[in-house]
Amino acid sequence: MRNKKLLAGLFIVLGIPLLGAAALAVAAAFAWPQLPSLDALTDYRPKIPLRIYTADGAQIGEFGEERRTFVAIREVPDLVKHAILAAEDDRFFEHSGVDVAGLLRATLLNLTGGNRQGGSTITMQVARNFYLSREKTISRKLYEILLSLKIEHSLSKDQILEVYINQIFLGQRSYGFASAAQAYYGKTLKELDVAEAAMLAGLPKAPSRYNPVVNRERATARQRYVLRRMNELGYISDKDLEIARATPLRLAQSRSQDRSSPSVHAEFVAEMARQLAYDQFKDSAYTSGIKVITTIRQADQKAAYEGLRRGLLDYERRHGYRGAEARVDLAQLGAEGNETSLEELIEPYPDLDEMRAGIVTEASRDKLVVYLRGGETVTLTGQALRFPGPMLAPNAPQQKRLSPGAVIRVAMVGKSWQVVQPPIVEGAFLSLDPATGAINSLVGGFDFNRNKFNHATLAWRQPGSSFKPFIFSAAIDKGYTPGSVMDDSPVSFSAEQTGSQAWSPGNYDNHYAGPMSLRTALAKSKNVVAIRLLQAITPAYAQDYVTSRFGFDPAKNPPYLTLALGSGSVTPWQMASAYAVFANGGYRIRPFIVKEMRDANDRVIARVEPTVAGSEGTERVLDPRNVFLTDMMMKDVVRRGTGAKAMSLGRSDLAGKTGTTNDYVDAWFCGYQPTLVGVSWVGFDQPRKLGSGETGGTLALPIWIDYMKVALKDVPEQLLPMPEGLVQVQPTFANEGPDYIYAEHLPSSPLAAPEEAAESAPAPQQ
Repeated sequence: MRNKKLLAGLFIVLGIPLLGAAALAVAAAFAWPQLPSLDALTDYRPKIPLRIYTADGAQIGEFGEERRTFVAIREVPDLVKHAILAAEDDRFFEHSGVDVAGLLRATLLNLTGGNRQGGSTITMQVARNFYLSREKTISRKLYEILLSLKIEHSLSKDQILEVYINQIFLGQRSYGFASAAQAYYGKTLKELDVAEAAMLAGLPKAPSRYNPVVNRERATARQRYVLRRMNELGYISDKDLEIARATPLRLAQSRSQDRSSPSVHAEFVAEMARQLAYDQFKDSAYTSGIKVITTIRQADQKAAYEGLRRGLLDYERRHGYRGAEARVDLAQLGAEGNETSLEELIEPYPDLDEMRAGIVTEASRDKLVVYLRGGETVTLTGQALRFPGPMLAPNAPQQKRLSPGAVIRVAMVGKSWQVVQPPIVEGAFLSLDPATGAINSLVGGFDFNRNKFNHATLAWRQPGSSFKPFIFSAAIDKGYTPGSVMDDSPVSFSAEQTGSQAWSPGNYDNHYAGPMSLRTALAKSKNVVAIRLLQAITPAYAQDYVTSRFGFDPAKNPPYLTLALGSGSVTPWQMASAYAVFANGGYRIRPFIVKEMRDANDRVIARVEPTVAGSEGTERVLDPRNVFLTDMMMKDVVRRGTGAKAMSLGRSDLAGKTGTTNDYVDAWFCGYQPTLVGVSWVGFDQPRKLGSGETGGTLALPIWIDYMKVALKDVPEQLLPMPEGLVQVQPTFANEGPDYIYAEHLPSSPLAAPEEAAESAPAPQQ
């Protein structure tokens, strides 16, 4: 039987030149006029995904079905070209699109039972990828040959090779070698070594079969074949071959991780940018190679991301360990167990950045052994068991108990492994340049892949006491000063006064200090003083003031006395914009997060030209004197009030306000330095109590501090200058420092007595 096949093969080999020529002549006569136009190749425009970048050039997102980076043939290193030619078509520059010798060799091997080969040249693969199916029929093969001849007639060899290098699918959603180099190795083509180039060159034959992420053994075998061919063809020396064979396979990321994950965690920003690009360019945004340049900066974004995560994880540690995330059946393993099986069991539980998923293999009150993805095993003892300790007890709930088969999370904290748990509480942080509105950082939640809801822009929450500075600012425009005195004592309102039901608001700590200045009341966040102040200036006036000056939605902040306690609804984005008015000297700005968009040829197709606060055309909404006095009061919040932890930064130019809503549902800190505004918020998606003592100063302020510690590291201190039209008056309380009043509010003299200064402002209503 074998001899008959051999004879048949020899007959074909001997007769195929004549038969092939005849077949091609017949096919050409009938099929050539019907061949498709080559416009897709002669005017090659690959589908290049939408890419999002930081202001300083780091890629933070990519959107499109095909991951591709176009690279011109002149930019492709010879090493990569040689690897491709060795693997796929070593006679590419010699044949005219069809390698007759290669076809004969493939036919003979197929007929004699050798390794099956297709005999396709690079040109034939280009023809197939663009115009034909992969069905294995004689007619399809003839069309492929004719198309290849036509392609060779219309394009140069370099043009064909350029199309191939950019178009071919190489696994991991990667099209083209430049994209594959990033996907598998995190490198550009120029950075690849011999072993890596050979690995990639081996993929076109069967991307799924030879994918090194999925099957290292097959991929390595294919790689060694390519290396051998490169050596035989004289592309690499014997020494190069030896070194490449000895080079261990090091992929950029493990199988379970998404290779599109950026090094800078700005997924919420990337999604915002994607939406803006889609709104303008629709579906073509994902295929035309548009680049979106955002306003965020790498260092700022990293500090914001890490600060928010640290704050939420600290909250989790304060509130106890909830136990195993899930359980797997270790009985599935073999008698002795093996890493491959454990790897399969951990596969459904992706790592959450530094929080690595693991399977408990041994557990006792003194030791915990955890298998991690990739074959690593860690052992936790001593202090590392304090946090998960209750779930190691024999009486712990069975499903939550840390026993063999429990799926848990661990992270490297300092120099040791610790058990951690993904928080169920959420948070947001954003910062901006108050002069322009450019967003420097934005984190919309703990983990984008777990919860894509952007809390920074979409979460409507009660601001609590972080809203008080706007009420105090409104009072200053009514003639009050930081030294104006209000009574800090219990207050009650009848149902007739409130329009609904009787109300007896109190201070957070239920302590009352009697008469005090407004600056102390704001620093200590005294609720009853804020309510009395709002009653004096009227809720209707205050509502109009915060709407017209700071841009809050009047429908979400109705004119009731509870407005003084931040009972309305705002977003962190709105709060950052509003606090920017104080930071920049009294100007309304429009926050923005995309600075420009560029096309595939790097031409600017859209750009934001922000108006700088104080320049021509900007809208001043606050008297600079109001800004100076409100800023002075908010500096007291930081120096001696509820935000005093911020003094750990060692700066005198910080101002802000904590915010804690009723029953500890929302925690805020909104603060600034004249060049930077930052807002942090923490709460549950479904509003509920965070826990007694979980205030803005406890929860949100540390996040803000962690960010500002990085963002203001090399920024010199900057204090607002005292504007004209303010007159210094003697303070009501000597230990509080100077007090100031608008010149037009003075009764007679430039330096009024305390009682005269007090009389110059409208008397608060009781």
